[in-house]
Amino acid sequence: MSSRRTGAPAGPGAGAAGPGTSTATGPATTTSAPAGPVITTTGPASATGTPDLSRLSLNTATTKAWTLEQAVEGAARAGLPALGLWRDRVAEAGLERAARLVSEAGLRVSSLCRGGFLTAADDAGRRAAVADNRAAIVEAATLGTSELVMVVGGLPAAPGPGLPADPGGDKDIRGARARVADRIGELVPFAAEHGVRLVLEPLHPIFAADRAVLSTLGQCLDLAEPFPAEAVGVVVDTYHVWWDPDLAAQVARAGATGRLAAYQVCDWILPLAADPLLSRGYMGDGYVDFPTITRWVADTGYRGDVEVEIFNQDVWDTPGADVLATVAERYAALVQPYL
Repeated sequence: MSSRRTGAPAGPGAGAAGPGTSTATGPATTTSAPAGPVITTTGPASATGTPDLSRLSLNTATTKAWTLEQAVEGAARAGLPALGLWRDRVAEAGLERAARLVSEAGLRVSSLCRGGFLTAADDAGRRAAVADNRAAIVEAATLGTSELVMVVGGLPAAPGPGLPADPGGDKDIRGARARVADRIGELVPFAAEHGVRLVLEPLHPIFAADRAVLSTLGQCLDLAEPFPAEAVGVVVDTYHVWWDPDLAAQVARAGATGRLAAYQVCDWILPLAADPLLSRGYMGDGYVDFPTITRWVADTGYRGDVEVEIFNQDVWDTPGADVLATVAERYAALVQPYL
């Protein structure tokens, strides 16, 4: 099941889990790099009746109860060629062992989650974020992925995700976005040295206060624009961007500028959970129009992996093998035919 990935813009791409960072070079002007990483492996022929899973990647957040070793074994057994890794699972296994487990199973790493959380207004917070993101860059390179997904962070007034605001905390969202841009610039050179691309992830506006002050694909592309496409890219995560009235144009823009580094899929379901982050579902269980969005992504020339990333307690409580079977079935019906 092993295959070789060739990056679109030379080198890096995207992913997400525990914060990560890298240093940046100053503005650059790459505009015509091809879109996203390319997978050279081909899957089972559809004429055989076997679903083509050659681009399907299991994000380890979907099988939260599994260790990394279990996720590797489960993906290989289910015929999936790739994993999107979260840093907590990598840390539990140990970085070198994690890289070995994936490699020996013949799998590839589609992305590492996550870097980011770059909005601290104080020097200590800035230094801690930069150090953690540098560590994440090294982890991505060691694991063999060029894509580090960046969840950029919320307002300094948020003591943590999902917590009440600090009444005296910094609530200047424009200032927070400016600091994200500065710190991406600080990280790009270090990331480039390691062949890793920083992949900006827009999160649904419901998470702007505590998780990500970038809410749209357009905002992420604007922030990425001063840097080479091989240094800073973007990810399309259907859960976060399906609602955006400008999504078609911004996906096309990402492709035209060579910045579309990753495609992540899951559904937006109602009613929202007490923690909205856990309101993700299997494709087809909610409101996302997967055929349409997938066609937009495919029309850019994106040929990379498609990660299924689901945060949902009911899914986490389901045996992992059953989760993978459902993921493969829904992917084959609602995503793969439109790639």
